[in-house]
Amino acid sequence: MENKTQNYTPEILKIIRSNTSPGIMRNKLEDYHENDLAEVFPELTVKERVKLCRILDLDMLSDIFEHTDEKEAAEYLNEIDVKKAALILSAMETDAVVDVLQMVPKDKKNLFIELMDDDARKDIAVIASFDEEEIGSKMTTNCIMIRENLTVKQAMSSLIDQAAKNDNISTIFMVTDKQTFYGAMDLKDLIIARQDQPLEDLIVTSYPYVYGNELIDDCIEKLKDYSENSIPVLDNDNKLLGVITSQSIVELVDDEMGEDYAMFAGLTAEEDLKEPLRESLKKRLPWLLVLLGLGMVVSSVVGVFETVVSQLTIIMCFQSLILDMAGNVGTQSLAVTIRVLMDESLTGKQKAELVWKEMTIGFSNGLILGTLSFIVIGLYIALFKGKTIMFAYAVSGCIGIALVVAMVISGAVGTCIPLFFKKINVDPAVASGPLITTINDLVAVVTYYGLSWIFLIEMLHLAG
Repeated sequence: MENKTQNYTPEILKIIRSNTSPGIMRNKLEDYHENDLAEVFPELTVKERVKLCRILDLDMLSDIFEHTDEKEAAEYLNEIDVKKAALILSAMETDAVVDVLQMVPKDKKNLFIELMDDDARKDIAVIASFDEEEIGSKMTTNCIMIRENLTVKQAMSSLIDQAAKNDNISTIFMVTDKQTFYGAMDLKDLIIARQDQPLEDLIVTSYPYVYGNELIDDCIEKLKDYSENSIPVLDNDNKLLGVITSQSIVELVDDEMGEDYAMFAGLTAEEDLKEPLRESLKKRLPWLLVLLGLGMVVSSVVGVFETVVSQLTIIMCFQSLILDMAGNVGTQSLAVTIRVLMDESLTGKQKAELVWKEMTIGFSNGLILGTLSFIVIGLYIALFKGKTIMFAYAVSGCIGIALVVAMVISGAVGTCIPLFFKKINVDPAVASGPLITTINDLVAVVTYYGLSWIFLIEMLHLAG
């Protein structure tokens, strides 16, 4: 049975554009998820959005803006009263606020920050202090912090006090009197604990954490390994600053994959549709120049084997077969290697085993495809080209052997290049698909024409 995603946009638009009172409209809209409401905003006129921002309460508006693209959110905030906009920003997750404010003009940004409450300004300043490549820039201060030396009753009271402002309460983080991170506990454990039970019994002191100045690329794998709702973020003095939520981790992994896919294409990052032409050229041209140079080398190598082609013109018909298969194998090996290299603990022995495995796979696949090519291409040449059986199967045999050799070498190339990039501290994703394909074209050309020259012309003295 086909799964279909429910589209609530028509229903929501009908409610917003009705003549019902603000109170009734708000009650009806509260039945929908904030993400569904966020998807409706682009469909509304400016007048309708302003009206909606007046009707809905701050908590609901802040949730809607958190589910809205930061660029669009900045535009919508510009449409409403600055004081109301500042209140919405104050109620939003801190990391989302920082992202939105980056899209706001500097003068308007300063005005928003000035009108926000003191706690919000302080939290924004903490997150904004981190570079966008550091994990601290993606954290939120929406978490519960309780001192580790309290009783169960006191801890529950502190939780209730903080829960009014911070709704991320499934995991409670424990700190010392000096705000040093101590451990964490599950909300469920605190709820069911007896009042006379020591709080220490509920605290997990081996709970995972990251430092705010760690690079996202360096700690993303560590974050993925834990299935926790929130991972605490510490400063260099081990004080708890905030948390990385599971939603943020998903978004970070998605962004990382997007960048890798872009780099496979020879780009430095995902390109925006509205990116200036000059910027796109700056990203693509260097790789294209490299590939142009390699392409010229491939063409020159083909010219070296001009004598072979002139004596055996039929082998030109199957050149693309060898090149395509070599390129495919290399790209597959590259994709596997990039995925494996996400594990930072990979040893030299494991890397060698990876290279050997990809070469073995290339050999096995090459042997199967080479054998199939030997049989099918031999019959094709004999039946449709009018050549002798000996000539036909000599050529198809050379093609089969070339396939095996080219696929083995291509597997090694597709694995070794990203390993090399990693070794010299360059993101292995820059070993893009086009680069691997071009290198493997060179390998395939040398292999195919070299074997044709040695076996067909020098050894068997064939021509035609």
